[in-house]
Amino acid sequence: MSLLELNMRVGIIATGRIAGIAAETLRQMTDADCIAVASRSMEKAEAFAQEHDIERPYGSYEELLMDKDVDLVYVATPHSHHYDITMKALQCGKPCLVEKAFMANYKQSKAVIDLAHENGVFVAEAIWTRYQPAVEMIRKMMERIGTLRLLTANIGYNMIARKPRLQRPDLCGGALLDVGVYGLNFVRMFCTEKVVKIEGQCVKSDMGVDISEVITLSLENDILATIQSSAWATCSNRGVITGTEGFIVVDNINNPQTISLYAPDRTLITEQQVPAQLTGYEYEFSECRKALEANLIESPLMPHDETLYIMQQMDGLRQQWGVSYPMD
Repeated sequence: MSLLELNMRVGIIATGRIAGIAAETLRQMTDADCIAVASRSMEKAEAFAQEHDIERPYGSYEELLMDKDVDLVYVATPHSHHYDITMKALQCGKPCLVEKAFMANYKQSKAVIDLAHENGVFVAEAIWTRYQPAVEMIRKMMERIGTLRLLTANIGYNMIARKPRLQRPDLCGGALLDVGVYGLNFVRMFCTEKVVKIEGQCVKSDMGVDISEVITLSLENDILATIQSSAWATCSNRGVITGTEGFIVVDNINNPQTISLYAPDRTLITEQQVPAQLTGYEYEFSECRKALEANLIESPLMPHDETLYIMQQMDGLRQQWGVSYPMD
């Protein structure tokens, strides 16, 4: 029986905030269910399972990977733990959706993707903005702004105090892998020109990770892009795509809701709302279901080459800034 005739059965690794949103999303979906959750603590797994009405709590990640009924593993741990868990899952033949940033660095990402190809097992990065319908809406609107010249994006939250992991190099802390990755993906989704030069400046925490940064990309065909991201400042999270005949404002690059087109004189031409969402996470789970049904090992909406491309950019920026992790 195919997945199209059954709900896709998901097992969640970890029990943090992101895992909770995923569980609530799956509970509302009509073609996917969360049937299992795993933590390194059985107490946490059981509490999470009770809160989100999940049938099978596990006190170790390995137990969930051995569950033959799990069709897709959603890895929602900190970036630092993605590699070991995903490698084990792929070795067990379990398809994976891995939270962004995909891995700690390019080296880990390449090893995971190589194993997925060798074993013929699906794996994808859960950068939710790549899967949302807003992407095609924005691309269609770009046909009305003439020749692309500039892209700008900012994203930031004052979250250092409530997320201590963001200060720790051993947990791949810093703003870049947590929120800067959205800015880099925003630029890449709407401009695929080759990057000629990428530079950045950052402010570092006492523990040596980036907590605020400004990134500039020079691309072919005389296009420039700038990104600001921060883990200790509240930003507007806006994206602006500018052409010779107008510009587009995206109200929230982290989860767009409103997309506005402006004329050269800055008057509003049209404003579009994205379709109603459950949480916005449903699109990545639905895409995984389609890929599994089609026996794909990667999603056409976030191909492996794109994941590797962004990881390579982030490695290069961290090298410029002198920000390193133990796994580098």
